[in-house]
Amino acid sequence: MFRGTTILCVRKDNRVALAGDGQVTLGNTVMKHGARKIRRMYDDRVLAGFAGSTADAFTLFEKFDAKLQEFRGNLPRAAVALAKDWRTDRVLRKLEALLIVANAETTLILSGSGDVIEPDDGVCAIGSGGMYALAAGRALLNHSDLPALSIVEESMKIAAGICVYTNDQILVEAL
Repeated sequence: MFRGTTILCVRKDNRVALAGDGQVTLGNTVMKHGARKIRRMYDDRVLAGFAGSTADAFTLFEKFDAKLQEFRGNLPRAAVALAKDWRTDRVLRKLEALLIVANAETTLILSGSGDVIEPDDGVCAIGSGGMYALAAGRALLNHSDLPALSIVEESMKIAAGICVYTNDQILVEAL
């Protein structure tokens, strides 16, 4: 199974930044260094990042984009609709991935068990190195004056220095 994803989202001062590393690992071998695990959606008004199986993630990106179109960009409604489909549909239920989605107002984590979780503090992370990035992100958010974009970049560098499934080829998108 492919591994090696770290996605971090930080919200600060009416800005949101989403970062993903580029590493894809199969067993103990790095297969790719520059994978693109985050996307802009709905006319660049929504950011989305995935952790998990690549094919499953692409399927979820497509399904989520369709929900955004159906609900005219209403992120919470689209997220709940996707989570419901993901949990109840026989094919989707087998997908192994997590998503972080964010727009100017809301950040959510989505899972196949029907979870739609909004973080309390504006920071969330998923993937193999997610908890390292989350800890660094929370520390920098609470103890520095850095903007959201710098917090995700620095936090991802910290995670890359700790987690063998996370690299320092970081892609960042911000709204």
